[in-house]
Amino acid sequence: MQQTKVSSRATGGPQYYFHNAPAHVKEFLRKRGACQVVLQTPYGITGSSFMAVGRDHKLTANGKVVRGRVGHDRIQGEESIGEAIRHWYGLKPGLDFKRIEVEVIIHEDGHFILVPTRVAMRGGGRSTILEKIGFPLSFHRDYHSKLWKKQIAACRKASAEDVAWAAQQIRRIVNENRHAKAANVHEADLLRAAGALSLLGLSLSLYQTRGYDCPESRFQFQDLPPYRCPVEIKKRSARFDYQITRYTDLPRVVVLCLQHDLVNPPDHVDVIELTALAEHLAN
Repeated sequence: MQQTKVSSRATGGPQYYFHNAPAHVKEFLRKRGACQVVLQTPYGITGSSFMAVGRDHKLTANGKVVRGRVGHDRIQGEESIGEAIRHWYGLKPGLDFKRIEVEVIIHEDGHFILVPTRVAMRGGGRSTILEKIGFPLSFHRDYHSKLWKKQIAACRKASAEDVAWAAQQIRRIVNENRHAKAANVHEADLLRAAGALSLLGLSLSLYQTRGYDCPESRFQFQDLPPYRCPVEIKKRSARFDYQITRYTDLPRVVVLCLQHDLVNPPDHVDVIELTALAEHLAN
């Protein structure tokens, strides 16, 4: 993508034109005309106010999609998507973007997911690679995400005592649940780990009885901005019902569980297994 119309807002705001877009992306935009952009961040996907607009359509000043041959497939909105990428990936301020390399994923539910992979700044020398991390908020027996490992290392460097306390608290909850009669223990018991998890960068929100359990939970890792994401509490991850994501605007959730046994988690569904986390923190 390359930026154009930097100062113009009368035609829908700052725009980034697609160059060398693959055939399936062009076909999707020709058919849809315009659609909301879902942006990939270091934490995972997030909704946005940006629109992907096909070459044969345009946005009016009030955001309505109408036919109009502009000649370029593009991303536009009230602000620059380049600045949104700068925000999420912690890029230095000051220099303008020369080029942003992206991948586009068309989700089965029709979401247009934009994945930044590299940025080049005007007068900035070499381009910067934006690392793609699969299942970035997952931490379980089968997979420790690089993002989580870096966060834990940073927490341990800042305060080894806090991490040791968090490990002790989580390990105690895991051990007590192992020895208790499962039928008599509610999954909400795992919320006792909230204090320990907050020291590691995960703040659980209010526990609710409808929809996702903790829908306004927040992750904040290292120097990255905070990221809001629903968290579902389960004793076993296999009991997570993916159908609940069909009733949300975005198929994004983190499952916090005691035991991870969910085979082939859907895309954008991360799993945090307290048993595996306790073992890692104790080492």
